Amino acid sequence: MKVLRLLVLAIAFLTLANAEAQEKKRFKIHTVAFYNLENLFDTINDPLKFDEASPIMEMNEANRGEVYKNKVRNMARVVSDIGSQDTKNTPAIIGVSEVENRQVLEDLVNNPLLLSKDYGIIHYESPDRRGIDVALLYQKALFKPIETSSHELKIYDDLTRKRVFTRDQLLVSGKLEGDLIHIIVNHWPSRSGGEARSRSKRVGAAKLNKRIIDSLQSIDPYAKIITMGDLNDNPTNDSVKEVLKAERKEKKVGLKGIFNPMEGFFKQGLGSNAYRDAWSLFDQILISQPFLEKDYSSFRFYKAGIFNKYYLTNKRGRYKGYPYRSFADGGFTDGFSDHFPVYVYLIKEVE
Repeated sequence: MKVLRLLVLAIAFLTLANAEAQEKKRFKIHTVAFYNLENLFDTINDPLKFDEASPIMEMNEANRGEVYKNKVRNMARVVSDIGSQDTKNTPAIIGVSEVENRQVLEDLVNNPLLLSKDYGIIHYESPDRRGIDVALLYQKALFKPIETSSHELKIYDDLTRKRVFTRDQLLVSGKLEGDLIHIIVNHWPSRSGGEARSRSKRVGAAKLNKRIIDSLQSIDPYAKIITMGDLNDNPTNDSVKEVLKAERKEKKVGLKGIFNPMEGFFKQGLGSNAYRDAWSLFDQILISQPFLEKDYSSFRFYKAGIFNKYYLTNKRGRYKGYPYRSFADGGFTDGFSDHFPVYVYLIKEVE
């Protein structure tokens, strides 16, 4: 009996010692996010783009300057807030869509709310008819780009067979505090004309995305890849499930597989954008299998979220509960975007 008691005490001691060791572990945490900025256009008419159809250009010319200033300020407020509650910092990396050009991004990162973070910008002009692009912003102190490229999406209308000019996909490879990661920023074709009629365009976008992922994994099967964006499809649509073969559960993700942490939110009825009283989760961040390993000597996935704080939600009217968009009924609402941002946390053990 005495021996048994001593054995129990020894096990208890080891368990306590292990728990204390676990408690002493320290982690650094960074936010990687995506945000559709809803028509972040400047007030200058570009003759090479159809930017006159943007909400700000359709307003009275006398009001445009003030509206633009407020729009940029509101976007900066959101970017500065994503993940800050847990990380005490703005996103280390954030992909954005619906931006007109580099200048609007310069104005955004130079807003007083973001200026001290010293964000770098990676942006290419795309052939989109409306002139909207994707881009990547990153804190220069945390992320060091190594290589960037823009990948053209060639798709055609099913009925007319004419080419549809849409957004390119942006690939950025770089080191997040020494860890090599690859980020793809997307804004897939819209559902204009109906989901069924436009489906093939998003399937085409997914196939391009898959080719980019495959090319990275052919070089390194253990490549850490993040693909993010406004996909204009939900996590359960064919483009994501059948083409990218994204899995909802971590344990089902094999080597070279893709995990979609957003699918769980969608199954719970949560979304990032709403239309006709139905929620969609078009804004997604997907990650490759190496982010799921439990060796925290390098950055790993911790958790994901939809950033839907109270001030981003419409409080009144027929769109009560929807994302509080910037533009509605031909005017500026002083809101933010018709999409909520999404994010993931990456963590790494520190000595």
